[in-house]
Amino acid sequence: MAEAHWYVVHTYSGYENKVKVDIEKTIENRNLQDQILEVSVPMLPVVEVKNGIEKQADKKMFPGYVLIKMVMNDDTWYVVRNTRGVTGFVGPGSKPVPLTEEEIQSLGFQMQQEVAVDFEVGDLIVVTAGAWKDTVGAIKAINEAKKSITISVEMFGRETPVELNFTEVKKM
Repeated sequence: MAEAHWYVVHTYSGYENKVKVDIEKTIENRNLQDQILEVSVPMLPVVEVKNGIEKQADKKMFPGYVLIKMVMNDDTWYVVRNTRGVTGFVGPGSKPVPLTEEEIQSLGFQMQQEVAVDFEVGDLIVVTAGAWKDTVGAIKAINEAKKSITISVEMFGRETPVELNFTEVKKM
């Protein structure tokens, strides 16, 4: 399989989050999780002062742009390019150019370090961080590419799938 790289997509101003959500829905609908690995709108924490009150807020680092980690092929190019709000990939003409490792590191993105896990589908795990902390569940799926697992959690009387990073869980 081809290697995934980070690409920059230009969007209409103010549509960055909508583009991110729409691409993530399309990934799920078309089962492209192994080809489009991550969609990101980089945010920068800032302190705003309004009426003498300091307030933490997030500000888009690159208004009008979305970063996507994906394997470039005709299908993924088509999905991203034809998402409402996307005006095109950054690169000469219609040829997308991936970001270099130096550019990615200067943006503050960590290169993926290899994480060795001994999880298997069906194992019981306990969540160690995040909103689901201290929740116990059985692993339903493992996504090595995204470094995540999916567990089922009972919520409102229904089984609900929850996706968690490898670093947020431990084996029971």
